[in-house]
Formats: sequence, C-alpha cells, structure tokens
Amino acid sequence: MNSLVYEDYKYFMQDVSFFYVGCKFTLGEITENDEIIYKFRKLVAESILPKFSRDDTLESVLYYLDPSDFILQIFKQMNAEVRVSIKKKKKNLFGKESEKYHTEFMKITKLVSMSEEEKKECGLLIQELKGSKLALLTV
Repeated sequence: MNSLVYEDYKYFMQDVSFFYVGCKFTLGEITENDEIIYKFRKLVAESILPKFSRDDTLESVLYYLDPSDFILQIFKQMNAEVRVSIKKKKKNLFGKESEKYHTEFMKITKLVSMSEEEKKECGLLIQELKGSKLALLTV
C-alpha cells in the first residue's frame, strides 16, 4: 500500500526582510530541515520543542497558543504574523448569502486573543507563519 504525504503548506521562503514557514511542518521536520534558516530552527528546538511533541505541527502550536505562555513572547519579539483563512458571509446580487474564505495576515496577538470557540465559529485555518529576519536576530 502506498502512503501519501501531504506536502501542501510545507515550505520555507525568504526575501530580504522576512521569512515564511508553511504551518503543516511538524516541529521535528523544522529542526531537521537544512533549508530553514538556522536561527529559527534553533529557536524551535530550544524554546518550543520542550513544551510540545516533535509530531505537533506549527499550525497546532499556533492554534492552541495560550496568552500567558512564554512562547507568545518569542513570537511577539520576532514580529510574527500568521496568514489565516476565515469564513466570511457575502451577499450576492440577488440577496442570497454564501460563505467564502478570505485570506489575510493576522498579528500573533490578535490570533491568541481569540477564544477556541471563536476560532471554530469563523472556520479559522492557519496557513503560514511570517517573521522578521532582523527581529529574529534579537531573540
């Protein structure tokens, strides 16, 4: 039997100022992937892995992040934003409502301030983490 590996949203990109990490990476994959910048891999290995499992995805870490957790302070320090998809209700020309997903960047503080019920209600899907390279150097 062939096993299929889900590879969407498992990527790392960077430009001059920012880096982008797909949220389907597990924490173990992040620490072992040489394409991801060293400082972020070290941050995950030293700060996030002791509190979570190697099999947890970055998406689940961000989704269940607690406002009192020290990891939130680390994400704030590196000016982290999260690309999310949220269900929005729109009316068409004839007045009929339909739900469509809208993609936007959200500050990590706004994401954490939402309760779990609010996240489920709006159909929140976390796609990627965006961080500042310069701010990452200060962490």
